Amino acid sequence: MQLPNRCQMRMQVHSLDALLSEDHRARLVWEYVQGLDMSPLYREIRAVEGRAGRDPIDPRILMALWLYATLDGVGAAREVDRLCKDHVAYQWICGGVSVNYHTLSDFRVGHGEFLDELLTGSVAGLLHQGLVTLNRVAQDGVRVRASAGAGSFRREPTLNECHKQAQQQVENLRKELQEDPSATSKRQKAARQRAAAERSERIKQALAQMPKAQAAKKPQDKDKARVSTTDPEARVMKMGDGGFRPAVNVQFASDTAAQIVTGVDVINSGSDQGQMAPMVEQHRQRYGKAPGEMLADGGFARKEDIEKLAAPGVGTTVYAPVGEPKKHKERDRYQPLPDDSQPVAQWKRRMGTPAAKEIYKDRASTAECVNAIARNRGMRQFVVRGLKKIRAVVLWFALAHNLMRAATLRSLAALRAQTAVTAW
Repeated sequence: MQLPNRCQMRMQVHSLDALLSEDHRARLVWEYVQGLDMSPLYREIRAVEGRAGRDPIDPRILMALWLYATLDGVGAAREVDRLCKDHVAYQWICGGVSVNYHTLSDFRVGHGEFLDELLTGSVAGLLHQGLVTLNRVAQDGVRVRASAGAGSFRREPTLNECHKQAQQQVENLRKELQEDPSATSKRQKAARQRAAAERSERIKQALAQMPKAQAAKKPQDKDKARVSTTDPEARVMKMGDGGFRPAVNVQFASDTAAQIVTGVDVINSGSDQGQMAPMVEQHRQRYGKAPGEMLADGGFARKEDIEKLAAPGVGTTVYAPVGEPKKHKERDRYQPLPDDSQPVAQWKRRMGTPAAKEIYKDRASTAECVNAIARNRGMRQFVVRGLKKIRAVVLWFALAHNLMRAATLRSLAALRAQTAVTAW
């Protein structure tokens, strides 16, 4: 019987490159990153090579690490840090460069504008190659758990009282540090003062968010509005399982033919109403053209948006379900009402046709597929707080998704071209 002998001395000489197969996904990620214009990130580097101080980490390494980690379903900087020490693919990307979780965490959420421009540029390149057309775009919202507990939500009177207590604590710690610096470790006191100041600032941000939370309530329920002291921009939303938890609403728009993510947004409203027109406008700003057709579920179907999208200069045709009549159940929902505007009347008639119902099937196969892939890659709960940071994380998901889809689309295009040449 052959038994394992783990104490046997062995000499193994190899390079990192030899440990990774030629078709490994990490190589695809690195090839993609090498083709990016990283000059905006290089300009932000303060350390200068050849001068006093530690040499900076190449932003390409950090970019590749987070893209690969996102594809791998890893969303915590500490876990990426550990994998850079234990996992061959992450070691290969680092190439002997040491990284730490602080640098990784800061990089992930600190370059939202660059990531947004990167999404625009990458999709624009696919448009130029004919792999994406924007003829038909599907939009869907997915509620994702926020990094806040249900017990952190407070009403306005409680927040005001908490703010006073936090400010008093900050002042007491400051005086204690000044009057008796030798009582305990100066570093410990400074840390306590910093933690108290951060808590005071979070409560202040929660109070600033209170008017928005009150505006979302009915007039008689404004005094019931609550805001989290942990993540002031999170809101309690109804989730897919029917429960209510602190969350944000992530909006994805995807080209139905290519399943490429073309637009993203993050809002703190549990409703999707009113989000279709802003997404179309986002496409106009990104790519200089509006989608030819917009597919969305019934939660997006607002008459004001349909009228905006039908206006001259936009010309987007909406495919969204028409809701059942609330009063007269027997009335045909697809027949326009006398007070319906022309775009709304056309939308209702259109959705009653077999052709529209066939087109609408593309929504589920595109938008819900993109959402499912993002969830499978770890987009189930955000560990960062604030809409700005969350949006940066969502952009990582979009870029990672598009990276893999673009590789698939190019492979299929090359295969079709080869088949056509062979047939000719």
